[in-house]
Amino acid sequence: MAPEFLEQPCEDEVLLDLWHPLGAVETMPRNRTWRDRLLGVPLTLSRSPEGRLAVWRRQDGDPESAAWPAEGPPASTLPVIERYGYLWTSLGAPRPLFEIPEADESNRRVLHAISVTARTSAPRGIENFLDMGHFPFVHTSVLGDEPHTEVKDYNVEVSAADGEIIATDCVFYQPKAALSSQGGAEVDYVFRVPHPHCSVLYKSSPGAEGRFDVIGLFVQALDQEHIRAHMWLCLLDDDQPDWALRRFQVSIFGQDKPILENQLPRGLPLDPRAETPIRADKSGVAYRRWLGQLGVRYGVIPGAA
Repeated sequence: MAPEFLEQPCEDEVLLDLWHPLGAVETMPRNRTWRDRLLGVPLTLSRSPEGRLAVWRRQDGDPESAAWPAEGPPASTLPVIERYGYLWTSLGAPRPLFEIPEADESNRRVLHAISVTARTSAPRGIENFLDMGHFPFVHTSVLGDEPHTEVKDYNVEVSAADGEIIATDCVFYQPKAALSSQGGAEVDYVFRVPHPHCSVLYKSSPGAEGRFDVIGLFVQALDQEHIRAHMWLCLLDDDQPDWALRRFQVSIFGQDKPILENQLPRGLPLDPRAETPIRADKSGVAYRRWLGQLGVRYGVIPGAA
């Protein structure tokens, strides 16, 4: 793809007016200034010695790496919030960030797992996260296994009130659904897509009957064909060390990454005739249709008018 295509900044108002993740705050060094990118827009990020974070559109003369500017950040900084352990910013007039109530429950373990770059579009990354059908073939002996390849029918709806997609009654057999699992079991899932570039997965917790672990995929679209995927955990598991939980997520995403990077075109086609879906793809079909209804054009291949 031509470099000028990748460098084109996003013009979709619906995306510009959302909060987007820039990384886990715990990984951002104090008294440093560095460069980043969001929706094709070059950014400069900086963190003061006291921990204050600032983001602005990159200006001529901004260093690639330096200390917190002695004169402070420029006056034209972008809005920022810290939520779920991440720094979020917006290139427009942001609406409230989606809520994950479980993040505020005192008996949960909240953890930034990993941030991984991949050569794909943000919508491809989200659709892959919604796809249970690939579990036995990509995450063999962990999230799926043959002959348990059937994706049982489930329900998908677009909530007009909340402006998000919800997939419920999802059940799939998994040999090792979580790091703490002791054997195979049918796992209950609920998928939420509250943001075009973010998805939240609820899965039955091995040690807490009737309750769900929560996994978030917060995607930072660097440009139309490159992403940084931030994986967030909100678990009822208190026994496993942080490094083991992170290693488990690294292994899962490491299996997904070559699949994502070999999907062509990298932009997600919205025309239903472009890639033939099957029954198991109901959530992906709803997601593509929803993006079209929102007017998203960045990172996708629009369907026919």
